[in-house]
Amino acid sequence: MSTTYLSEIFASFQGEGLYVGEYQIFLRFAGCNLSCKYCDSPQALEIPKTFKDHNKQIQNNPIGVRNLLEIVSDCKKGKNYIHSVSITGGEPLLQVDFLKNFLPELKKAGNKIYLETNGTFPSRLEEIIESVDIVALDFKLPSSTGLAPLWVEHKKALEIAYAKEVFVKMVVTRETLAKEIDEAASIISSIDSEIKTIIQPVTPFGTVKHRPTPEEILSYFLVAKRKLKNVRVIPQMHKILGMA
Repeated sequence: MSTTYLSEIFASFQGEGLYVGEYQIFLRFAGCNLSCKYCDSPQALEIPKTFKDHNKQIQNNPIGVRNLLEIVSDCKKGKNYIHSVSITGGEPLLQVDFLKNFLPELKKAGNKIYLETNGTFPSRLEEIIESVDIVALDFKLPSSTGLAPLWVEHKKALEIAYAKEVFVKMVVTRETLAKEIDEAASIISSIDSEIKTIIQPVTPFGTVKHRPTPEEILSYFLVAKRKLKNVRVIPQMHKILGMA
């Protein structure tokens, strides 16, 4: 596929996970196969006719490979501090046919590619993994998302992402269960107990009104540490700083 649907393009600091604080270009792809109750990008669930680019200019959907490469190039001008291009969503792997054409060209242009995915499409991830440099892989905890368990998909996705640099992120809420943290840690450690794992306390949004308490966060951390060597607690820093 030579065209795709985007929700927005912007440049900002990465606010989540291991690379928090790095400056990136964000390509937010439209559409998602999940509807997590804490989702803070509900606009990305829709497939819009237009989207705003980094200059707040209106662009038409769908957009082609060449036009998107030109926008990324324009966004980079004068910004030698850009760390990478974040392929995010929504869920970008819904548009894997486009990514198979786009990502190799993005790399040829000298960009480091940072993929953010919900870890539910292992076969699609396998199709593009060679073009990706860093994978930020979500493990969706059922009590946090309000959805059915996705352990099988997450394990397969992590096995594929392990060929590159990867870290796992888990959003935790006041409803998170210790057994879910333990299950996730078991899956991660079965691949490599050194895989960096981020526990991200939820940012209140929509129907989610409260963060977990410091005591709850510590308890989640300690459960994960039983089986994993590299566990960190990192909130959504862009929300704390009042950024997009």
